[in-house]
Amino acid sequence: MCHYTPLLRAVLPRVVFRRVFLSMLCAMAMLLSLAPASHAASAEEKAVLASFQAMLDGLGKRDKAAMMAQLLPGGSATLMRKGKPVQMTFEALTDRLSQPGPETHEERIHDALVRIDGDVAIIWAPFEFLLDGKIDHCGRDIANLVKVDGRWLIAAIVDNGRADCGRRK
Repeated sequence: MCHYTPLLRAVLPRVVFRRVFLSMLCAMAMLLSLAPASHAASAEEKAVLASFQAMLDGLGKRDKAAMMAQLLPGGSATLMRKGKPVQMTFEALTDRLSQPGPETHEERIHDALVRIDGDVAIIWAPFEFLLDGKIDHCGRDIANLVKVDGRWLIAAIVDNGRADCGRRK
């Protein structure tokens, strides 16, 4: 037996504990780095959202020109309804949304996820569509945007509206 044995018996548990503790700290740090970061929106993300919100504001006013001002000419919308896609040009979509009617309508988005790469961006956001202040349907808006001459324009919209708004998140 080595004359260092009593020393090893006294020091070894502390060394092992430190290594295990440091390994656990590193593992926790790695896991936390994988969690989505809650961050303040950048100026560019705010500009992307402002374009989409301006289109929604036009929808609420049934103002075709206000909606079209935010849309890329030639773009399209795909609305998933009861498992079936309803595809239309932006021209047809804005015609449909600007029709006069007795009820008020409004679309609200929240918790929007925005991703930007240079001159292209996406928005992924839950929404509620209100008629006369009451939720008619809800779902998810997905919008593709492009930056043209310094302005963000909506190139495509997809949504998956449904009526089971209170039961599904």
